Order: sequence, then C-alpha cells, then structure tokens
Amino acid sequence: MTASMSGPAARKKDNEMHLQYQDFDKIIEVGIRLSTERDRNRLLMTILEKGMEITNCDASILYLYEHEALYFKYMKTLSKGISRGMNGEVIALPPVPMKEENVCAYAAIHRKVVNIPDVYANGQFDSSGACRSESLTGCRMQSQLLVPLANQEDELIGVLQLINAMDEEGNVTAFHEAYERIVRALGSMAAIELTNLSYVEALKAQMYSFMEALTTALEEQTPYNAQHTRNVEKYASLLADYIIKLQKEGRCRQIFDPARKEQLMLAALIHDIGKMVVPLNIMNKPTRLDKGIERVDDRFALLRALYEVDMLRGRISREAFETTIADLDAELAFIHEMNETAYVSDEACEHIERLAAKQHVKEGGSVLCYLTRKEVECLCIRRGTLTMQERREMENHVVMTSKILDKVQFYKGFSMVPKWAGAHHEYLDGSGYPNHLKGDALDLETRILTVVDIYDALVATDRPYKKPVSRQKAIQILRDMAQQGKVDAQLVEWLDEALKMEDSHSTASCHPSEARPD
Repeated sequence: MTASMSGPAARKKDNEMHLQYQDFDKIIEVGIRLSTERDRNRLLMTILEKGMEITNCDASILYLYEHEALYFKYMKTLSKGISRGMNGEVIALPPVPMKEENVCAYAAIHRKVVNIPDVYANGQFDSSGACRSESLTGCRMQSQLLVPLANQEDELIGVLQLINAMDEEGNVTAFHEAYERIVRALGSMAAIELTNLSYVEALKAQMYSFMEALTTALEEQTPYNAQHTRNVEKYASLLADYIIKLQKEGRCRQIFDPARKEQLMLAALIHDIGKMVVPLNIMNKPTRLDKGIERVDDRFALLRALYEVDMLRGRISREAFETTIADLDAELAFIHEMNETAYVSDEACEHIERLAAKQHVKEGGSVLCYLTRKEVECLCIRRGTLTMQERREMENHVVMTSKILDKVQFYKGFSMVPKWAGAHHEYLDGSGYPNHLKGDALDLETRILTVVDIYDALVATDRPYKKPVSRQKAIQILRDMAQQGKVDAQLVEWLDEALKMEDSHSTASCHPSEARPD
C-alpha cells in the first residue's frame, strides 16, 4: 500500500498538477499555432506573447542569437502599454555578449532554464543587464524566467526572457517551478518550427537562385529585352501590392498573402525561360531583313554593274542606263525604308511585289531577280520584324517554358508556378496560345502576368524593331484589348492606378501588334 502525501509536499504537488492541467489546452493551442505559422516574425511574436499569457507575467524580451551574441528582437510590457520591435523597427540597444555573467547568455550557453525570484537579490549574475532591460521595458525587474530556444540539433535560436510573474491580485511574484517545464516545452516547439522555417527559406532561396541563374543566362543570350523579365517581375509586384492595398481598404475581394505573392514573383521571374531554345536570329532580329539587307545591297550593286556592262556593249543606251540606275537607287532606298518602318501598307506591299517581278537578263539568258521570295515575305511583314514561321517559333517559347519547368521539382508552396508561367500568353476569349484557354481556366496570377507582360512589351525602350509607347498609350491599348475580351479589364485599371502612384511616365507611341510575343 502506498502512503498518501500530506502537508506542504502534498500541497506543492497538487499546485503543480493544477498548473499543468490548467495550461494544458493552452500548450496544445500554441503547438498547433506554431506548427501552422509560416511567417517568421509572427511566429517569434507568438512565442513572446504566449509565453507571457501562460505564465501570467507583465513583461518579456525575445533575443535572437546572431553573430555570436544575443540581439534584442521584441519586447512587451502590459502594465505600461509598451511594445517594441513588433512593426519591424530595430531596438537600438547593443547586443548581449555571450558571457556567463549575463543571465540570458548563461541560459543560452548552458541550454538551461533560469528561474530567478529576485534579480537584485541574486548574486550570481551581473545586475547591470537588468538595469538596461528596465530602460527598455519601462518596469522595475524583480522575477524572471529565462528559456533558451534550441532546436532538435541543439542549435541555439535565441532566448525568451519572461519578467515579473503576477499573482491573482496583480502583485509581482516568483515564477512557479511548474512553468519551467511548460515554457521549456514552448521554447523547444518554437525553436523546431523556426528551424523548419529556416529550412523552407533556404529551399526557397535555392530555388530563386537557380531560376535567377537561368534568367541571367537568357539575358546574356540576347542584348534585346534583357530587362523584360525584371520589368515583368517589377510590374507584377507593383500590381500585387496594389491589390493587397485595395483588399485592406475593403475595395476588392482578392486576398494576396505573402505566400501567394512569392509564387507570383517566381512565375514572373521565369515566365520566358523557354526563350533559351528560340534561335538567336529570331530572338535578336532587329529589322525585317536583318542581315539579309546586306545581300540586297550586294545584289543591287551587281545589278548596277550588269546594266553598265549592257550599256558599254551597246545593249542599252546611256539614257536608258541612267534611268535604270536612278530607278535602282530609288528602289533600294525604298527597300531600306520598308526594312525598318513601323508599318507596311497595302500599297507598299503591292510595290514590293512589282519590284520582285523585275529582273535582269544576261546575254546567255541567265536571270537575276531584284528580290527573292523570302525577301518579299519579310518586307511585307505588316508590323514587327518576324515572318509567320518565325513568329510561330517565337510563340513556341511558352511551350518550352512549360516543358522546362515540368522537369523541375518545385517546393509545394510553388506548385502553381509552372502553370502560371506557361499560360501568360493565353487570352480570356480563348484566342491566345498555346492551349487556347479561356475565362475561369486562367487564374488571377496568370491574368496579372499577361497584362504586365503586354504592358512592358509596349513601353520597353530596348527593342530595335519598334519604338516605345507612352504609359497612357499602353494602358489604352490594354483597355482596347480588355474591351475585345482578351485581358482582364479590372487588372488593367488597377495597373493604371498603381503606375500613377509610382509616377511612371513614357512619351513615344506605337501599335499593339508591334509587341512581340514576350
């Protein structure tokens, strides 16, 4: 038979059990919250606030271990209504050195909970640290409970310092021993979750760095639109931030949390990664004929020589020769103009066809045409510099983007990135490519990428095949596309408002079809 406990020992045991059962639900609640929190700062604040709530103390300080010292991260004092560091501001106090005379450093070094009933009656630690903390918390420090935050590998994360436990009457009292295990458990859970978050952040950083490397390789491949990816990322971020602002003001129902925005930013960063397989002579084609204009120049020089030979041999008169040479010069000037003009009209195309029909016939019957059929096709491109076949190859970059990204094992928090990036040329009416998706099949993030991609293609100043348009003109073009049912009208208006807030301006003008399939 086991003897029952009585007297002070029994009361102490009952009190400990009472405290543990009383706070059991809180510990479960905190554990669940810590395990689901994905924001590092909110997780840290949860540690501080829940530690105070469980122990019913008046103040607390959370230190983070960095660069071999303990740095002040957050502090809070309920009785004074004081909180610091909660809004990201830096607490302007020097870090605590890792020396054993500093009580928080002692707890960190030994990974040991330190419970001190009266700071100034304790002779083991330097009380100057308490004075410094009092200047921060605004209250006189008496009791304190220090809990090291160390993960499962015993790596130090920081220290939680709980200050001035309160009894039911609001008087400062010592921290009950039962709280040591409870708060230590809280610290361990928090440290493990912080470590997990660090692993996730490291994984994200690795993924971003890999995608940055691919983007850099793409930018080095082509001197043109080198800033396009960065600009799309910038405009997507601007638009997402504006949507967040509207949501906070109750002006839209969309909710863009940090995780959702992170996915969007990564999708923007790699949306054109498929361009790595587009031939450079298409990617970098500045004019309709590109280097082919040199062959035209050489051919016309040869034609001049052939007509001169005809004149010298008496096959044509000098007057006819001079007329023919003047005609050659005019036609060559016309070809140069059509090679670089923003728009080729019906009349100009007819002129090019008539020119292609002209030829020089030598005595032996061999023929030299003024233009080849390929040159005619290029010169008759109405807008831009790409033929239909070249445009199809250029448009294939979105297919290649999807194929490349399908080979990447994305962290689950970025699982939507390939889908969004591979659909940024789809239109709401199904007229886009490559899969002719429409309406609800296009997520908000895809619609954002489509709008900002077109916007940057229109206002870009580094494209030799077109002039940039002004911000106002680009927005109007997007409005026209929205009216045609191609892009999201609301996003166009939000982008306009966001850009006005940024005071972004441009001055030139052009037509939307001059924008390549960026």
